[in-house]
Amino acid sequence: MSNFEKKFGKYAIRNLSLMLIMCYAVGYLISMVNANFLLYLSLNPYAILHGQIWRLVTWIIIPPDSSNLFFVIIMLYFYYSLGTSLERTWGTYRYNVYLFSGMLFMVIGSFLMMGYSYLVHGDMIAVTGGKTFFEYLSLYFTTYYVNMSIFLAFAATFPEVQVLLMFIVPIKVKVLGILYGVILLVEFIQGNPYSRFAMAASLFNFILFWVGSRNHIHMSPRQVKRRQEFKREVRRNTGTTKHKCAICGRTELDGDDLEFRFCSKCEGNYEYCQDHLFTHQHVKSH
Repeated sequence: MSNFEKKFGKYAIRNLSLMLIMCYAVGYLISMVNANFLLYLSLNPYAILHGQIWRLVTWIIIPPDSSNLFFVIIMLYFYYSLGTSLERTWGTYRYNVYLFSGMLFMVIGSFLMMGYSYLVHGDMIAVTGGKTFFEYLSLYFTTYYVNMSIFLAFAATFPEVQVLLMFIVPIKVKVLGILYGVILLVEFIQGNPYSRFAMAASLFNFILFWVGSRNHIHMSPRQVKRRQEFKREVRRNTGTTKHKCAICGRTELDGDDLEFRFCSKCEGNYEYCQDHLFTHQHVKSH
């Protein structure tokens, strides 16, 4: 566990994949009611610099494009499954860092794209207006590439896992990852310079993960489960725990979803689980 994780791990958001899927669902609802409204939520760096700072966050609501409701549901469930598997394997903190850093690189990429546009097409921007010019280009910076990075990370972590292609053909994830990588390479070569900024931002995040997570890749779900059970059994046998509720005596070994906090109103170091943190009687010294 890194020093950053020890310090900031408690702020990690659980079930982040579910929250991301819920954002997509909101985006799909908006697109069905008024699709043009999504343009006011996109990652438009020109508009951000002119006061519309909400776009730094709201672009996440814009879902991957699809007009088929059945395909949308299948896609959302697929990426939810990938994300939750990664969170269980890496831990909530590492998964949070991976997703949020990918989103940060996407924002940085959009501003780099704007700088490039002014250098190459400054005269055109002066004629058409920055708002209109970058409103169109902002559509390249969507959650499509966030999903791409999730899939690539899953393929790197679980290369031997089999999935059913088109619900029929069994195929290993590493094969899909390679095919996906080839497709992205072709798109990068044949695409325009603006889309390359979005692709490069997401791929850069994945490359950082690949280089910095060598101890966490190439694992099967069975290996992950065995490792987690082994660590849990070692802690149980040694009898060492980090947290213990002063009321019920439960520790972190009694459930992965348990949270513990010290009470600031009790005199002394008294720690409680979430069930007794607000219901216990405060300890006062006499």
